[in-house]
Amino acid sequence: MKNVSCQELKERLFNLLNQEALKRGKFILSSGKESNYYLDGRIITLTPEGAYLVANIILEMTKDESIGAIGGPTLGADPIAGAIAALSFINGQKIKTFIVRKSVKEHGTQKQVEGPELKKGERVILIDDVATSGKAIIEAQQALARIGVLVDKAIVIVDRNQGAVENLAKIGIKLESIFKIADFGL
Repeated sequence: MKNVSCQELKERLFNLLNQEALKRGKFILSSGKESNYYLDGRIITLTPEGAYLVANIILEMTKDESIGAIGGPTLGADPIAGAIAALSFINGQKIKTFIVRKSVKEHGTQKQVEGPELKKGERVILIDDVATSGKAIIEAQQALARIGVLVDKAIVIVDRNQGAVENLAKIGIKLESIFKIADFGL
């Protein structure tokens, strides 16, 4: 897939999301809100093509950034971070990735942030599959702040346009998305 434009990658990703990840019906979101649709990004990010497309697009979105690592809250960020790590290595970029657990691990190293060590003062970008209120990204930022790691930007595949941009802005994080839910006619 060499010499494929970012726009072509986004079109392919949009089609995958629309055909396979977007479900209609009644769903309760992690925020507790009821929704008439659910977008399960992991259906796409755990496939070879979906992982490749998402990682490529995010690497393109961050190519001019000065960052130490890219990662985010488990479970949405897990496959994305793995794909970014592998693809960045193949491309010669070698970007570190990490995962933020919901809480501190009670055994072993007892860490909440997993992956290569992040240094105090290091700037990172948070990623996730879908943002509704931004709660998972905020919790990940709080865990990173406790170890002195800085976050001022987050990237998600889809922004549901239900407050995440505003909530993240309150703590100094700019949210970018590959798609907005309105792009899917919702």
